[in-house]
Amino acid sequence: MSTKKIVITGGPGTGKSTLINELVNRGYTCLEEISRQVTLNAKKEGIDQLFLTNPLLFSELLLKGRQQQFLNASTFSSEITFFDRGLPDVLAYMDYIGDIYPQDFVNTCNNLVYDRVFILKPWESIYKSDNERYENYEQALDIHKHLLKTYQYFNYNLIDVPFDTVENRTDFILNTLNM
Repeated sequence: MSTKKIVITGGPGTGKSTLINELVNRGYTCLEEISRQVTLNAKKEGIDQLFLTNPLLFSELLLKGRQQQFLNASTFSSEITFFDRGLPDVLAYMDYIGDIYPQDFVNTCNNLVYDRVFILKPWESIYKSDNERYENYEQALDIHKHLLKTYQYFNYNLIDVPFDTVENRTDFILNTLNM
């Protein structure tokens, strides 16, 4: 049995991690967002914001980490695995800042395909900045547009998760998957 790979994506501050935590609490296999860990590792090396100072290196590290998550998920015995962001997110963020990336970024996204993708729209009333999230709400809206465009480029049918309580949003995702 191969695990179904389900992405939960969206711009910063949309509630992705909260949904992932709720899914974990309900017993589902979930792989966390790795960009915070890449950022924290860079800070240990004395680089305050790796994405801002060297976006290509940051993106390469993210892509490798997410690729490894994808491949690891193929070995799981669980029926379904949720991902806090997917591989195309890396390209969307690079497009957002107007930077270029190598063709192998695109090839990776073409070769490693998720089964379903849920997207969360920016939600102003829950949006917060913190030490690893430097974007403001207007930038979050722009990032959302880039995420839509990038996932659609890779032929994903995005499922929009409505604004609601974390429990109801989680139920929506699970009901959509008929879990």
